[in-house]
Amino acid sequence: MESAMTITRDSLMTLEAYARTRNAMREEVMAQKKLRRVKLGENILLIFENELLIRYQIQEMLRVEKIFEEDGIRHELESYAPLVPDGSNFKVTMQIEYADEERRRDMLAQLKGVEDRVWVRIAGFDPVFAIADEDLERENAEKTSAVHFLRFELSAGMIAAATSGAALSVGVDHPAYTANTGALPDAVRASLASDLR
Repeated sequence: MESAMTITRDSLMTLEAYARTRNAMREEVMAQKKLRRVKLGENILLIFENELLIRYQIQEMLRVEKIFEEDGIRHELESYAPLVPDGSNFKVTMQIEYADEERRRDMLAQLKGVEDRVWVRIAGFDPVFAIADEDLERENAEKTSAVHFLRFELSAGMIAAATSGAALSVGVDHPAYTANTGALPDAVRASLASDLR
């Protein structure tokens, strides 16, 4: 997973500085998250990550775990920084959500491979399917995981179209689960297109 490493060790706040700005940052994160959460049917949620969301996640981990030593900070950076899109892609956290535990177990078995069947489509182009779980395998012989990390790599033409306002849709095409958002609302499309350059 290549990342532009826009979040560096030097750009992170100390625990004290973060404590002072946490509420304001959290409000901004919640506002952005609203535009970056895409539901695929009832049971799959995609969170299109960006620098702010990942920076917040790192700062929160450092705060909760009270990490202030260099090794710990570097570990959090290495874990989360690859989830920041680098201008030619979308990076997404995918969550498979079933409230009932037994149903979830059954569905995770039926949904093996679903992470490879999620797509993003920019109007005028073919769908781009996800490259899933580059950091580690999240599926075994019995079932898939409830959480996956996806990357959608876009061509220069797709990026130009998306940043010029072309419609954007997201879907999943798996034998046990099919859903399609249709054209995403303009505010969502604009927020996602801001990841591209």
